[in-house]
Parts: sequence; C-alpha cells; structure tokens
Amino acid sequence: MNRPSSRHRKGSGSVADDSQAPAPEALRQRVLHRLACQQALFDPVQEPRNRDPRLPELQRWQMQRLAASFQQFLDDPVSRPAAEFFLSDLYGDHDFSGRDRDVARVLPTMTRILPAQMIATAGDAIALSALSHAFDLRMAAALSRKLGRREAIDVGAYADAYRVVAHPRLRREQIALISSIGVALATAVHKPTLWRLLRMSRMPARLAGLSALQSFLERGFGAFRVLDDAEAFVQRIVAQEIEVSRRLFSGDPDSFAPVPAIKPRPESRSSRFQPNSRSR
Repeated sequence: MNRPSSRHRKGSGSVADDSQAPAPEALRQRVLHRLACQQALFDPVQEPRNRDPRLPELQRWQMQRLAASFQQFLDDPVSRPAAEFFLSDLYGDHDFSGRDRDVARVLPTMTRILPAQMIATAGDAIALSALSHAFDLRMAAALSRKLGRREAIDVGAYADAYRVVAHPRLRREQIALISSIGVALATAVHKPTLWRLLRMSRMPARLAGLSALQSFLERGFGAFRVLDDAEAFVQRIVAQEIEVSRRLFSGDPDSFAPVPAIKPRPESRSSRFQPNSRSR
C-alpha cells in the first residue's frame, strides 16, 4: 500500500449505545475489513517499508513528543490512567498484532460475548492503528530521503516530512478515530450495566481466546471511570491534536508548543467531539 487509504474510516460518529452500533453481520464485516487492512500494512512481505530503519526511530520520536504534549494529563493523578491508555494503546508504537489476531480468530464468538458498542470501539482502534501505521511508513520514507542514514530526527525534519506526506483529510480522519474511541469510552462510563457486563464477560472471553481484546477494553473503560469529566478530557485531547496538525501544515516553527486549554462549548454530547465535519 503506497498511501494511507480512506478505507480505514469509520462508518459513523461516536458509538454511544447498542442502538447506534451496526447490526451484528455488518459489524463483523467492518471489523474484518479493517483487520485485513491492518495486517497487510504491518506485513513486511506485502509492505517492505516496514524494514526501513527509520521506522522504529520515528515511532520512538513520536512517542516522546506525545508524552511531552500529554505531560499536563500525566502529572494529574486523576487523568494519568486515561492519558497512559491513550499513549500506550492508541498513540504509541504498541504492537497490536496479538489483540487483532484475537479478533480474526474468534470474531463470531466475540459478537455474542461482548457488547456491540465495545466491539465497534475495538474496530475503531484497529482502524486507527492501520491508518497511523500507513502514515508512519510514508513519514519514515520521507525522513530517510531527507536525512540519509546518519542524521537524527528533529522537529524541523519531522515537520518537513509531515507536509511532504500531506493528506490533510486523512490526518483529520486519524483524529476523528481518536475522538470516536474516546467518545465511546466517555459515554460508556455513564452506563454502569455496561461495565458490569464487560467484567462478567471476562471469563467467557478468556475461554474464547479473547483475553487480549478484553484487557484492552477493560483498561480503557477502567481508566475513563476515574475521570472527573471524561467528555472534557477527550475534547481537550482532540482540540490539542487538531491544533498541532494545523500548525504543522502551516509551517509554524513552534508547532509543538503547549496548546491553551479550550473551554467546552455548550453543545450536545453527540456533536461536541467531532474534530472536523470535512473528515467524514
């Protein structure tokens, strides 16, 4: 795959409850399609750019940048678990292959064991992993061309590669997927029965070979449960990433400067987290 593809986009906005989740067969097909894209992108045979030595260096550099951007959340004991979940499970160069193999192996069983909105959220996480990795492959190639083998990545080189890779619409889609996952988790914490159902499915999920996926969902749900205002947390993350992307595309030399906190707008919960309607 030579470019990030819009095939990774989700079908709708936030996943708030089972009535908004796709029908079981449509949900299975969506997750399977996203999983196939993810596996192809990570396969070094199908995608030789996975062997680029710049790739792991880029992913480490991005992780350090994100950790710095998240410092305000990491310093707060209440928001730290949610911030760490974003960094390790959504943003970071974490190896999702174990979790995603679980999905492919027992997807029919999964749709019977786990709540539909949680499966849809897992599907968005797979789509985010695929789209982010597609960008990483192109970014690593651009950095290799620019820097050769010896020069280290710095802010200037990263920003140049970001603009060379371009695809602003898909960058917005990347942030939209982050928003969708965050919204789903933020909404789920208001549903105590969902948390109980997720915990009750732990043993069946383990017996079905879904322990990695179950752990992913429980970590996210558990991290968001302790937040004072999960919705505001997601909104701050999304606003921050939108602003950083805007700065990078505009050539701002201080693209990673702290982003001032934005007060929540008096809008409905379902619309408040949409990063940009053009990314839909």
